[in-house]
Amino acid sequence: MAHFYLNELVDSAEVGSRVTIDGPEARHAVTVSRLAVGQRVSIGNGRGLIATGAVVTAEHTELTIEVDAVTEVPRSEPAIFLAQALAKGDRDEFAVQAATELGVDGVIPWTAARSISRWEGAKVTKGHDRWTAIVREATKQSIRGWLPDVLDLVSTNQLVRLASEVRMLVLEPTAEIALSALEPDHADIVLVVGPEGGIAPHELEALTAAGATLVRLGDTVLRTSTAGPAAIAVLNAKLGRW
Repeated sequence: MAHFYLNELVDSAEVGSRVTIDGPEARHAVTVSRLAVGQRVSIGNGRGLIATGAVVTAEHTELTIEVDAVTEVPRSEPAIFLAQALAKGDRDEFAVQAATELGVDGVIPWTAARSISRWEGAKVTKGHDRWTAIVREATKQSIRGWLPDVLDLVSTNQLVRLASEVRMLVLEPTAEIALSALEPDHADIVLVVGPEGGIAPHELEALTAAGATLVRLGDTVLRTSTAGPAAIAVLNAKLGRW
């Protein structure tokens, strides 16, 4: 089993140096994953740096490796952001997890008109923290060099304003254009996925009027938890990431 942990405070590493994780991260590594001195582990900083080496200290409060290899992972260009509508149950969380594993560069929580789930009051911070934790764990599981950003919650009006600034692709089953038919360019992409009931007609009109493009994946209708990850897989192939 590959072991990969994050320490966002690490700015640099070189062969022969030592890199440490502490707190809950170290406790999990030692008590749950049973890492011991001599085993090889990788530690990343979430900003492209990955240091690998053998464990020299394995305590409940600290795990340290002696670095014997350093990898610098460049950030993907253009970037792909997923604007995921809040959804009931764990469906939006499943989408965020899978999107992270598939290489998304950032996720944007969106309160759509038909979103049953709502982040209001204290739920805004709680929801953002939950998505941040999901992204972090999925980054470790998939051994990614870059930790995706979790942006602030947006309303439909805010998403419409963003549509005039970036290349926005809105998943809509009735769209005439297939996502696989689009030609990539150098512009960052914001992929928009609606909630269980789909994106409301007035939202589609506002987004397209602001410059967004409606696209479809195929002839079937996917759940909100799978539509975004499926589209990211298509974009990965189109952009040459895969």
